[in-house]
Amino acid sequence: MPSTAPTSVGKGVMRTTEPVDDGDVVDVLGVGFGPANLALAIALAESPDRIGTVRFLERREAFAWHPGMLLPGTSMQISFLKDLVTLRNQASPFSFVAYLGARGRLVDFVNRAVLTPERAEFADYLAWAAASFADQVRYGRAVTGLIRCADGPRFAVAHRGPDGDERVTRARSVVVARGLRPVLPAWTDGLDPRRVFHNIDLVPRLGELEREFSDGVAGGRFLVVGGGQSAAEVALHLHDAGARVDLAFHGFGLADVDESPFVNQVFDPDVVDEFAVAPPETREALLHRHGNTNYAAVEHALTRDLYDRWYRQKVGGPSRLGVHRTSEVVAANAAPGGGVATELRRLTTGERTAATYDAVVCATGFRPGGLSGLDGIAPPAADVRVARTHRAVIDGAEVPGLYVQGADLPGHGLGTTLLSNVAVRAGEIARALHQEESP
Repeated sequence: MPSTAPTSVGKGVMRTTEPVDDGDVVDVLGVGFGPANLALAIALAESPDRIGTVRFLERREAFAWHPGMLLPGTSMQISFLKDLVTLRNQASPFSFVAYLGARGRLVDFVNRAVLTPERAEFADYLAWAAASFADQVRYGRAVTGLIRCADGPRFAVAHRGPDGDERVTRARSVVVARGLRPVLPAWTDGLDPRRVFHNIDLVPRLGELEREFSDGVAGGRFLVVGGGQSAAEVALHLHDAGARVDLAFHGFGLADVDESPFVNQVFDPDVVDEFAVAPPETREALLHRHGNTNYAAVEHALTRDLYDRWYRQKVGGPSRLGVHRTSEVVAANAAPGGGVATELRRLTTGERTAATYDAVVCATGFRPGGLSGLDGIAPPAADVRVARTHRAVIDGAEVPGLYVQGADLPGHGLGTTLLSNVAVRAGEIARALHQEESP
């Protein structure tokens, strides 16, 4: 590792020895192995112009796609045709249709007459596709640093294993696809993560609470914070389980998602080209105007279901669903007995309400991982962007050989962080990698 190697491994943990260079030099190294880099692995495998050595480093011990959010009965919000490959290659053996055939469910799925599979099924599709690339992936390796080298391979990539061992792999090109990172409000700092947690961890956290509560989840009282699809799904799931649920959000009501066909064109692959040349003020206006196609918006069927439940209890009870509109959490502290004492403030009237919950679920969104938290590649105050080529741009300079997936919402449009364009984007990066690595 060069002498400029980072001396920390993130979250304040200092390394005591320099990482060991594993002696490997790969042509393409992918940081993360979620849907984005899985789509890239497929695109590289299907390209007529093969690149030499391809490797991926993934912090999880095995392939998984948001396992903590896979609630029973929840569906995707995009068509199955926006899978890993179809918009790029309709003949690919890694399509969702090919997966259905392999699982023996093609006819049954067709008979459902829906475009959106359930999330658990789509997660199984992703795992099915990932299994074909197991030999290219080093699971249980968390990338901690990325250094540009002055000679030889362009990059030295530091990564850590589950037992704390530090290694370095050198690569000619690197594709960073670290997915989304959960965002928690500031008032959650210092609270018990078993009692106050992001919805990305819902399934395992509920399992723990199920074992802790004498009556299971049904005997608990929960606060769900957020006004989007995830918040509505969590509230309904907890209510179905018999729990008492309060839902708090900033808006006057839960906004319906805009699923109209003309507006949905904002996710089309060629819209990225429009965003690339649009003035910054136009990009900002479009992101704001059409944010309810995905962000802080809920499918109409869910808002109707929640409202009907809320109304039904006003007619004949029991009262297990509370709705706090135009509200925010202003304080939260550990309560005696392991609960969470909270204070809500009504934004319109200033009225404050105190209540104690067994647990608080924060459906408060995500932010792109990008290059954040990777030591060495960019100074802390650097301006980091993503070019139309998908190359990283650091302080105005495009970095040869360094690509970033799903991290530039203003520059690439609303589909950047979603599954909508993974197939097309993977094809673009595969072509760029070949051109870059060609003599």
